[in-house]
Amino acid sequence: MFKKSTLAVAASLFASAAFAQVPAGYPADYQKLIDGAKKEGKLVVYGATDSKATQPLIKEFNAIYPGITVEYNDMNSTEVYNRFISEAAAGGNTADVMWSSAMDLQMRLASDGHALKYKSVEAPKIPGWAVWDDQAYGTTFEPAAIVYNKRLVDAKEVPQTHADFAKLIQQPKFKDKVTTYDIEKSGVGFMFMTQDAKENPKFIDLENAFGVAKVRVQSSTGTMMERISSGENLIGYNVLGSYALVRAKTDPSIGVMLPKDYTLILSRVMFINKAAKNVNAAKLWLDFMLSHRGQTVIANESKLYAIRADVTGETTSADLIKQIGKDNVKPVPVHPIILQFLGPAKRMAFLKQWKETAGKK
Repeated sequence: MFKKSTLAVAASLFASAAFAQVPAGYPADYQKLIDGAKKEGKLVVYGATDSKATQPLIKEFNAIYPGITVEYNDMNSTEVYNRFISEAAAGGNTADVMWSSAMDLQMRLASDGHALKYKSVEAPKIPGWAVWDDQAYGTTFEPAAIVYNKRLVDAKEVPQTHADFAKLIQQPKFKDKVTTYDIEKSGVGFMFMTQDAKENPKFIDLENAFGVAKVRVQSSTGTMMERISSGENLIGYNVLGSYALVRAKTDPSIGVMLPKDYTLILSRVMFINKAAKNVNAAKLWLDFMLSHRGQTVIANESKLYAIRADVTGETTSADLIKQIGKDNVKPVPVHPIILQFLGPAKRMAFLKQWKETAGKK
């Protein structure tokens, strides 16, 4: 059994004869897709994005395409993967669309043949690194952040780089007060840490610093931020910046720093299940998510950082690049190259080194 919460939104089923018009600039034969989706009347999405952030997207989608019930199943990134795999293997009903922040797990599924090849009409509007083989698409542009307690960490202490962070957390004040993802349980956490190992030439120093600090690990961003806010932990590493920056606007205890040497950028990967029951509705959803309209909702309501460069607002790729600098932004590519640490031997070796350094108590 998998824990899940289901968000189902339906809007005015078949309220009018004219179900929906072809979006401006789309090919005329797109109407066939819309008509097909109308007949299906349903879409099932498995996602690792909070339901609260997904609700505005479903609402907007239903405003454009009334009559399609969107069933959104909110899980953590590892559950999304495991549930899909088990249901697909059993040959039963499963998701039409997969949407997860664990980019490597998504790419494993796509490259293993679970993704439908579909060239979105919106594909030219997103960066080349965010599309793989017309099968997997990056939808967001989210930074990995250092989050700290503003009441208990002095502004002068706040680390500006990864090296600064490694040095800081070895101070006695930070012992038992540092948190990051449990990389054995969190797909996102494992991916971020393996990407750090590629980008940071002194990654072993960082691991050892975690060991000195006796790092406390969590499987969710929310738990990390709660503990930082309360002061139980003082500082968190590789926290999803999209969630952290939204929390910081209403929580005076939360401070967010994007490292100046490099900032990893995650993009929530979406693909259509090759065996999707509601394939037309799935194509509409993917196109909507990549459209200017969908990306505007992602930026300004879901606060997940739009990947399209032509979307304006605080939570956009354009704004983030302006803040950090183009050369310091390191997007994780939507490509099978990121699977290198998922092979059993490499994964075990990476986890073994982590336990021997960062995990030592």
